[in-house]
Amino acid sequence: MSALFNFTSLLQVVLLLICCCTYIHGQWPSLLDRYKDHEALGGFWKLARIGERASPYVSLACILMAINQFNS
Repeated sequence: MSALFNFTSLLQVVLLLICCCTYIHGQWPSLLDRYKDHEALGGFWKLARIGERASPYVSLACILMAINQFNS
């Protein structure tokens, strides 16, 4: 089943994108900063911002998803 039709899978994909973009921005900031104003690739920069500013909530969501996967 596609992640678009399963809500928990969609949440996992979004959380993984947020975590990956935040990590990439932390290691190589210029990589995402140069696409900040572009329409298509600017979404990755925005995901990195969400991960940086809401990091306690993102990490709590990652822990809850891991527990959910462990119990399944």
